[in-house]
Amino acid sequence: MSLIKSISGIRGTIGGKPGENLSPLDVVKFASAFGSVILKEAKSKKVVIGRDARPSGPWVSDLISHSLRNLGLNVVDLGLSTTPTVQMAVVAEEADGGIIITASHNPVQWNALKLLNSEGEFISAKVGEQVLALAEKENFEYVDYKKLGSYVKDETHLQKHIDAILQISYVDVEAIRKRNFRIAIDAVNSTGGIAVPMLLKALGVDDANVKQYYCEPNGNFPHNPEPIPENLTFISSEMKNGNYDLGIVVDPDVDRLALVNEDGTMFGEEYTLVAVSDYILKSNPGNTVSNLSSTRALRDVTRKAGGQYFASAVGEVNVVELMKEKKAVIGGEGNGGIIYPELHYGRDALVGIALFLSHLAKFNGPVSRLRASYPNYFMSKNKIELTKEINVDKILLDMQEKYKREEVNTIDGVKIDFEDQWVHLRRSNTEPIIRIYAEADSATKVESLTNKIIRDIKEIIHPS
Repeated sequence: MSLIKSISGIRGTIGGKPGENLSPLDVVKFASAFGSVILKEAKSKKVVIGRDARPSGPWVSDLISHSLRNLGLNVVDLGLSTTPTVQMAVVAEEADGGIIITASHNPVQWNALKLLNSEGEFISAKVGEQVLALAEKENFEYVDYKKLGSYVKDETHLQKHIDAILQISYVDVEAIRKRNFRIAIDAVNSTGGIAVPMLLKALGVDDANVKQYYCEPNGNFPHNPEPIPENLTFISSEMKNGNYDLGIVVDPDVDRLALVNEDGTMFGEEYTLVAVSDYILKSNPGNTVSNLSSTRALRDVTRKAGGQYFASAVGEVNVVELMKEKKAVIGGEGNGGIIYPELHYGRDALVGIALFLSHLAKFNGPVSRLRASYPNYFMSKNKIELTKEINVDKILLDMQEKYKREEVNTIDGVKIDFEDQWVHLRRSNTEPIIRIYAEADSATKVESLTNKIIRDIKEIIHPS
């Protein structure tokens, strides 16, 4: 069991002792700290909340709502929703902030509070540090009963989100309708089971052509909810045996999008952003941004279109900050997270689906052929579980020293760029692990590089 406190929120497993897990006391304390911080510059005294379908969601949501109202804040509760929908609702409601109740790709025993500012974006490191400090001191003050904040349930924002997507000039509903796509969905029994079918219908995909797997929003995840190949064997098998043009997979809070080819092979979560960016860049050339752990393929398609590619530290808030600085027309993270600024600055699987289907509708061929049209890199994603004996800082410093003759980037962990491959080592913000991402132009090369780096790390941990 675990509790992880970071500048972006609090995440933990349900049950156990306060301070060690995500207990009711921790939820109240952290929500109260966040509410107290935003009250300092509050204009509307309004906060938007929404949740994914985890079984713990309702009671976590209730505790957050009551904590905020006891501070004098007014709560707009979207109920079952998606992360990007809550982000957009904060702006639409002119709220002072928002809280998304989701542990994203973590298993069902986890939940989390993800914190938004008044622009519907994740809070800055500075604000996050204020929240953490205030939660630690428990230095917040509640109002008397005459000044309690109000509460309203508003479930209209998902439709508003979809309506806004349909207004994007590059979303071509007519082209999608003409292709008469046959689509399979895996929504891992969370809110994507509500949102994705709604979106597909709005895009002109016939209900009879949509096969829904795990679309009951009951929070009982049928498999590990992280949308990576090893967790998508069921839909891959169904695609092979069925007659579909595309498989669509989202994570529990619908900010990550993975695609499956018509033959059951993976399009690759890294290539979701590459394909959608390629589609946008052909009509609207410009700069792109992804994080240091994302594929070089985005760099390649950006340069081909005449733009510049930039890499940020891992984390949505870092990607967004660099996108604004570089005036990027599109960006995101290689985990299937697409950020399209024309809609909002947040990872959004729904806008990704709409833009990808528009792209595929105009492409002369199946989705596997579209995937084959992009530079083919091979990525390896590994991790090392952390124990109290492992000194992460020492590992990173020693690896930096060992490979100092290569191109080394230390803005987020250590990234080592070789001529035709790279490896990125960093401490996870959401799990007690070291992430080891590597990429090369062949599967053999990336496996060899990964094995070598893991051996190096083990020698540092356990010197012979």
